[in-house]
Amino acid sequence: MRRTVRSYVLRQGRVTAGQTRALAQLMPAYGIEFRDELLQPAAIFGRDAPLVLEIGSGMGETTARIAGERPDTDFIAAEVHSPGVGSLLQLIEKHQLKNIRVIRHDALEVLEHMIPDGALAGINLFFPDPWPKKRHHKRRLVQPAFAALVVRKLAPGGYLHAATDWEDYASQMAEVLAAEPGMRRAEDSAARPATKFELRGLKLGHKVHDFLFRRRA
Repeated sequence: MRRTVRSYVLRQGRVTAGQTRALAQLMPAYGIEFRDELLQPAAIFGRDAPLVLEIGSGMGETTARIAGERPDTDFIAAEVHSPGVGSLLQLIEKHQLKNIRVIRHDALEVLEHMIPDGALAGINLFFPDPWPKKRHHKRRLVQPAFAALVVRKLAPGGYLHAATDWEDYASQMAEVLAAEPGMRRAEDSAARPATKFELRGLKLGHKVHDFLFRRRA
């Protein structure tokens, strides 16, 4: 799967003193350097456990909460923005979370180059950049090639949980994921903690759409 366009804009924003400290001091302990080689999750976490990839973990609040609620599952959070990475590292330290590692890199390249085929119990994709202008829709992450890659990386029965508050992106997600023959719409609950992006959208009157698909056995 060759990358031709980015699905995000690198808006670094201001990095606080605490986030700067976390990036310097905690990244060696909880960070994973991007490399074009497959990870060995059991070696990273010191155990065999279900593995979930968080695509675009933002400022980390939702990722940290989910990881805290699911101590028997390991999480890899891929995020490009330094303030978000620093914030998540702070939360990992604050809550003594042993089941999260962070990669500061494009999540799609992480998925393609670092995650072994069939290794993931789940992928969380909460409120990706909606690229609202029609001419930018090609930059949206959820495309047929992405869906095919997801199927390859999920274990049989593994899930993709995607959420958006943009109506036309929700339509695109539904169409793309339903058209992927390796996935089926799941009937189980798509419960998750609310995110800052979600709350912002709700204040603007947006409707939130959740999609839960599973890889066919």
